[in-house]
Amino acid sequence: MISYFGSNEESMSQNFSSIMQQEFEISLLGELTYFLGLQVQQTKDGIFLSQTKYLKQIMKKYGMEDYKPICTPMITRCSLSSNDESPTMNQPEYRSMIRSILYLTGTKADIMHVVGIVGRFQANPKESHIEAIKIIFKYIQGTQDFGLWYPTDTNLTLHAYTNVDWARNVDDQKRTSGGAFYMGSRLISWFNKKQSSISLSIAKEEYVVVSS
Repeated sequence: MISYFGSNEESMSQNFSSIMQQEFEISLLGELTYFLGLQVQQTKDGIFLSQTKYLKQIMKKYGMEDYKPICTPMITRCSLSSNDESPTMNQPEYRSMIRSILYLTGTKADIMHVVGIVGRFQANPKESHIEAIKIIFKYIQGTQDFGLWYPTDTNLTLHAYTNVDWARNVDDQKRTSGGAFYMGSRLISWFNKKQSSISLSIAKEEYVVVSS
């Protein structure tokens, strides 16, 4: 079993490891650098989290490592539908691709919205849905070195940003809301959620987003 511990004080970490070694038979592996596809780079200025290695693995797995990068993860005014008349695609492969890029949202909040959209068509994927996933892969090809930066500064001011796409789902007219929350310059939480019901007014929808 692998366990991790940490502290802002080096002396406290050393003391804790000494106590644990007296009670259990353990070996120290050193500073955390890689865990479950997550790369961790620690410096005196902060911690940087990324998934570059994992990203390159899935790009190679699906034969997309030579894709030309693009600057956005979705075509402007893209309206995917479950009633699409394009050819039906391989369902297991489509689900595998969704699972692969869904794991990337752990450090790439910028693709959460579009991944949530393409994930809705796993029961009956069409060619247009596969093309939408390929656009996501082209985008992450150009942003594979991006990640989350957590500086050591002490700014604890909380900022919250929310948005809603105003009934862009062409199948059921339900809205998708999203939000990102920062403590100082650190992104600490984010979400993207499709509404469970249809609001009858914009005012009601704004209330639902804020309360969420």
